[in-house]
Amino acid sequence: MLAKLFISIVKISPFFQKNLWKWWYQRLGKRGHDSGWTFMNYGYLSSDFKDRELSPDDEKDRIFINLYDFVASQIPIDGLSVLEVGSGRGGGASFVARYHNPKSIVGLDFSRTAISLSTKLHRDIKNLSFKNGDAEKIPFADNSFDVILNVESSHCYGNMANFVAEVYRVLKPNGKFSWADLRASEAVKETEDIFNKSKLKIIKSETITDEVIKALDNIHDKKIEMINSYVPKIINNAFKDFAGVKDSKIYNSFKNGNAVYLSKVLQKVS
Repeated sequence: MLAKLFISIVKISPFFQKNLWKWWYQRLGKRGHDSGWTFMNYGYLSSDFKDRELSPDDEKDRIFINLYDFVASQIPIDGLSVLEVGSGRGGGASFVARYHNPKSIVGLDFSRTAISLSTKLHRDIKNLSFKNGDAEKIPFADNSFDVILNVESSHCYGNMANFVAEVYRVLKPNGKFSWADLRASEAVKETEDIFNKSKLKIIKSETITDEVIKALDNIHDKKIEMINSYVPKIINNAFKDFAGVKDSKIYNSFKNGNAVYLSKVLQKVS
């Protein structure tokens, strides 16, 4: 049911879309606090992408980390100020802080429960902080960040064009924006038009649906185990659809081409 709603959600009003996702993620933020679950993406798996050596604690999340590593590796981050918009439970921001060596990274999310949980889970990482805020009204001054990351989050926003305009505003001159997310195939042109009409210059674009499907296949059993252990039975099936397990509506949409996964790098050219 939830996955069907997800695939068709681009057809409903932006206000309802945004608030529906906010309600859902607030609910997720209250689940599985002791599970070690800090990632909420579909993952990335490619034979062409060199696996990074990870600590034993991080190794269990390699498939999810791979997506963040792919997105973060598209642009220089070492020694720079970074903002992640849509940081969820903070696993991705934590990885970037520890492995990509930014001067600082702020994780921004519109779920207060997610921000509270992220702050607690990652409190020992000195160059990482979290802030509650709206992607369409980013609570930072103009020209604040060298880099902005956005991973599998923008499909929740009510107005993608407003978000992209805010990215441009808070990026420093020549700053870069690395983005990855899924879209219903029928919504791809609208998304492309938003990027093309923005003030940002597109540096790189690619489709990574195959790599995401491989990741979903690889992590299927682990996701089923986690869902059965930590998700209440009343929303168990809906959560399996949300998580993209095999034969879910979202998974099948990737397989049959009704949904795609896109990646872009853009720059604020001064």
